Amino acid sequence: MTRRDIGIGRLILGSASPRRFQLLQQIGITPDDVIAASIDETPRVRERPRVYVERIAREKAAATHKATRHDETLAAAHILAADTVVALGSRILPKAETAAEAAFCLRLLSGRAHRVYTSVVVMLPDSRQSQRLVEARVRFKRLSGTEIDAYLASGEWSGKAGGYAIQGIAGAFVTKIIGSYSAIVGLPLYETASLLEGTGFPVHLRWMHSG
Repeated sequence: MTRRDIGIGRLILGSASPRRFQLLQQIGITPDDVIAASIDETPRVRERPRVYVERIAREKAAATHKATRHDETLAAAHILAADTVVALGSRILPKAETAAEAAFCLRLLSGRAHRVYTSVVVMLPDSRQSQRLVEARVRFKRLSGTEIDAYLASGEWSGKAGGYAIQGIAGAFVTKIIGSYSAIVGLPLYETASLLEGTGFPVHLRWMHSG
């Protein structure tokens, strides 16, 4: 018996992030499809971090919807998209693509507190959207040059917002967290489950048929 036969619905994850996939699995939800449509993620001039992350999450969901709307099966699915940004004041730190970018971010974050914003969007088949923004605060210890160099050598920073992954080695840099740990990793679990349930996706039935 398939999930469709027992009325459990279908979920598309509009993100290529393996961390988001794993976090969904942690709460008993395995996406049926992963379809991450490419969008331009360049911040607009003077765009504030929370405004940026909400916009990008919506655009990811819309792009995935556009890519699937002509497939009868996919068009009937819920779409889940999210974006995470690391911010120092009103400054949006990049998703580090080079060691130089990662080093720049780490030096800025060293010994300071910063904010991590994650926005989650659930899009229904009829294009209606529900969205939540989650803010967490993270404080780093003061990093030595040796620690930064060693972290850069690990390669863990690649593609990570703010040049670090809290669920990895960089967890050793963190002295304090206020807010959702899973949101810092990339997907706030409480808010995501609530959004899905609120839009009619049967989260609890997925738990019952997760075996």
